[in-house]
Amino acid sequence: MSGRATALFIPHGGGPLPLLQDPGHAGMNRFLRAWPASIERPEAIVVVSAHWEEAVVSITAAPAPGLLFDYYGFPPETYEYRYPAPGNPGLAERVQGMLKQSAIEVRLEPERDFDHGLFVPLMLMYPEADIPCLQVSLDASLDPAVHVRIGQALAGLRAENLLILGSGFSFHNVQALMSKNDDSIDPRNQAFESWLAETLSDAELDEGERERRLIDWLQAPHARYCHPREEHLLPLQVCYGFARGVAKTVFQEPVAGFIASAYEWRL
Repeated sequence: MSGRATALFIPHGGGPLPLLQDPGHAGMNRFLRAWPASIERPEAIVVVSAHWEEAVVSITAAPAPGLLFDYYGFPPETYEYRYPAPGNPGLAERVQGMLKQSAIEVRLEPERDFDHGLFVPLMLMYPEADIPCLQVSLDASLDPAVHVRIGQALAGLRAENLLILGSGFSFHNVQALMSKNDDSIDPRNQAFESWLAETLSDAELDEGERERRLIDWLQAPHARYCHPREEHLLPLQVCYGFARGVAKTVFQEPVAGFIASAYEWRL
């Protein structure tokens, strides 16, 4: 492989709504469609999705995964999508070996299909579906330090032309998302997003302090309001562990009425 890796944490929106031209996702959609032109085409994509948790970290290993429609109550066409990107069993085995070397319990999952944390954003970013993909699950402990370690364990991939995609949401209070009916900015949401942007993008911040903040993220303003459960934030900790250093804030706009952010590391 040529080139160097890029790590990107994104909001993937609400279920299939980004693919239904939902107006609340318009800004996010524009960003996801445009961003791939800013980098060399990756030779493979490794996705850490907020929608896959396992007691043992798991990696998709099928040569041609199907799609897992892990959402409910949407129009019939949203259960007919196709995203026939090939898997990458060889890369899956390499990722497994790296995690084992870091004493992280891991297994290959040859039956797992791609969930919507992968296929929804990639249908916008790489609609040709011709780049090999694999998914890495979250650890069911939801321990942020464990997820930083998962990213660190994959550091051997930094010199390769890969995209490490953290697919989650920097704000994920579902009750608040469903009840919002105006375009006002929620100050609790804004305070958390400002803390996150400072933590990731402040070049003056000591690297040990940056890592400590991401591990102790519950100390951030209104942390539990913004993430009653942290699974949508943890793909970011994996991206940080993989890339380390300062991230560039590449998106910070309303998604479904709440400010959400995307962060990029180019290695």
